[in-house]
Amino acid sequence: MSEKSCFHCHLPINGPVQFTALIDGEDRPMCCPGCQAVATAIVSGGLDNYYRYRSEPAQQADLSQALKAEYKLYDREDLQQSFIRSLPSSRSSHSPQQKYEARLLIEGITCSACVWLLEHHISSIKGVESVTVNLSQHTATVTFISDTVKISEIMLAVLAVGYRAHPWRQEQQDALLEKEHKQFIRRLAVASIGTMQVMMYAIAMYAGGSQGMESEFRTLMRWVSALIATPVVFYSARPFFSAAWRDIKNRHPGMDVPVSIAIGGAYLASLWGTIQGTGEVYFDSVSMFTLFLLSGRFLEMRARHHTNQTSRSLHLLLPESCLRVNKDGNTERVSPSDLQVGDNIRILTGENIPADGTILNGQSSINESALTGEYLPVAKHIGDQVTAGTINTENAIEVEVTHVGQNTRLSAIARLLEQAQGDKPTIARQADRVAGWFVCTVLIASVGVYFYWLQHEPDDAFWIVLSVLVATCPCALSLATPAALTAVTGFLQSKGMLISHSRVLEGLPQITHVIFDKTGTLTQGDLSLTSVKILNKTYSRSELLDVAAALESHSEHPIAHAFPASTTPVKDVENITAQGLQGRIAGHTWRIGKPSFVSPGMEASPPDNHLTWLLLSCDKMPLAWFGLDDTLRPEAKQIISELTTKGLQVGLLSGDNQGVVNRVGKELGIESCHAQATPDDKLGYVQQLQAQGNRVLMIGDGVNDIPVLAAADLSVAMNTASDLARTHADALLLSGDLNQLLTSIDKACDTRRIIRENMTWALGYNLLVLPLAASGWLAPWMAAIGMSASSLVVVGNALRLSKPPKQDRATHGE
Repeated sequence: MSEKSCFHCHLPINGPVQFTALIDGEDRPMCCPGCQAVATAIVSGGLDNYYRYRSEPAQQADLSQALKAEYKLYDREDLQQSFIRSLPSSRSSHSPQQKYEARLLIEGITCSACVWLLEHHISSIKGVESVTVNLSQHTATVTFISDTVKISEIMLAVLAVGYRAHPWRQEQQDALLEKEHKQFIRRLAVASIGTMQVMMYAIAMYAGGSQGMESEFRTLMRWVSALIATPVVFYSARPFFSAAWRDIKNRHPGMDVPVSIAIGGAYLASLWGTIQGTGEVYFDSVSMFTLFLLSGRFLEMRARHHTNQTSRSLHLLLPESCLRVNKDGNTERVSPSDLQVGDNIRILTGENIPADGTILNGQSSINESALTGEYLPVAKHIGDQVTAGTINTENAIEVEVTHVGQNTRLSAIARLLEQAQGDKPTIARQADRVAGWFVCTVLIASVGVYFYWLQHEPDDAFWIVLSVLVATCPCALSLATPAALTAVTGFLQSKGMLISHSRVLEGLPQITHVIFDKTGTLTQGDLSLTSVKILNKTYSRSELLDVAAALESHSEHPIAHAFPASTTPVKDVENITAQGLQGRIAGHTWRIGKPSFVSPGMEASPPDNHLTWLLLSCDKMPLAWFGLDDTLRPEAKQIISELTTKGLQVGLLSGDNQGVVNRVGKELGIESCHAQATPDDKLGYVQQLQAQGNRVLMIGDGVNDIPVLAAADLSVAMNTASDLARTHADALLLSGDLNQLLTSIDKACDTRRIIRENMTWALGYNLLVLPLAASGWLAPWMAAIGMSASSLVVVGNALRLSKPPKQDRATHGE
């Protein structure tokens, strides 16, 4: 192990060594705080023999026990904080079960067959609710019930099928991908040099055969060729053999099985011919198509890493260090991983923000383009929220930390993006099944082809079968859909549209109706208090405004931002969805919201229909009206027009009064407008449309939109949406720019077309080359080139989705 490798996980360390652990009396280098913590726990637990066992192959039993002991350490809560987060408990009538989501880094993934095997094996474990494996990132996201299964048992299950699981950390993921890249380079170098050398001897033997070369020289050249081809087969082609053996052991033959049979069979047949001194040898062909196969997979790997760069780059937005303000007012520079909720940090001009928080002192402009796609900085003042990964561009500010680590908005965005890239639509799952059956069919067909040619041309039978096995490897078929999804989700995220489920891209081209909420969706959501009408002189205007502000401070709805800050304490606050708020102040019950909720049984009509009115009452006695106004989004009218031009039916569902809704609908050109709609009304309207065979896209942002967001065929939450609304939506419009809805619809149509092109190409290619190879028209090296080229065509076609459209919408500000 080199000096620049982690002593615990063996992954390379980029840059200077920042973390160490005392093992056997020496400070050993560690790649990250996670490995440092685990190594320290291993030593303190008396398991330091683990590091000696793993370097002594003769003690595999001890190594196995040490690995199990290491995995059990991850059942400790203090070691789980970096890669496991708790999810809302599932509420049942019997007993709530705590669910957790773990992110694991999987070492040894090579292709989509690995993804299938891992997902099916892990999901079969009792207590595991779901698992998604991301081929591009080599990660697995596992949702499990902690009372039923432990994370150590899941990691051991991964080990049982031939892979190695690590807790996910960005440093380790980057190191693993770099390690994969370097190994590919070394294997390619060995295959390239070996192929060139073997080809020289092959040419000499072919030329000598026609000119009467003496048998001693031919035998010598055969042995030299065998010697050179051996490292190509056993080192360069090793990934094919390892993956094939793993597939066979798990009874799921993947694309590496026919490739390994072809390479291994050709090598053994040539070696046997060399030993016997009879027949032909094809060490040149073996080396050549090993080189071609490796080259194709290397380029495919580079393409996957490229399309995955967007989500990986999100984790790089955090700074390496930050200034924490101590209780004495002095600052110290610490790592973002050392921050705790409640800490105060100072962000200087030009620095990235390391955690989510609230501004305590100062005002500045924050560049949020990396998360929202909006390049203009956003002004922030005391009390405003700032997000990890954004950049402070103007003045130094002091921030109180509210969320750290996996609980930040940045981590949530990264998880959703990875979920979208790893999520498999129906067509991808069908392609995986087809690929599995196709491999079995090819293996059976190869046996038939061999026996046929054995009867007619026995000398060519083996090499024809070799061509069949190589040419028909279904790599392109398995790559057709994942490559397209990875490319398009990365592109849309860069534009501020975060797709969290692959069904969005499948379903957008089929949408017939687009339904908008009003406040915060078609309007800016930046409501302002424009009028106060006093109904009772018992309280002054300032007292009533302070009470209303105190109640609204307990709401996440955009309406709450229209009221000033209040220090009045409120007890027993209840937020009645789509109705209003209720709380107790000085022994009295105060309500604010809709008249029917605030003052039931009493007639209370708003002063007019031009504003959004809220009624305030004390012990159900109406005291004041608060009138609020909002401004339309500048792009809203054009978006509605373009959606209508596309043949989509556009509707407006709002809980606001009829006058305001009608005014907004008239300004935007929306004919179907429904006002004073409760959550049940919204849900019923959408379900009625669905019952008529329509497919509905719902765009909303409030708690009252949660039922309809969950029920709609597809749903999009705005950037200002409540946390609950975000979790129930299929996509999140981070930029708040409605133009991206049109971009997403266009890209979804492009994605469907690209996937169909890829599937047609992959199936067509395999169906075409199978009879060509079986008839003996393709040499093995030609088959290797064709198979690699087929995969590259699919990946290259998918990469077109990561580019912006040829015609930018200049009028939309894109």
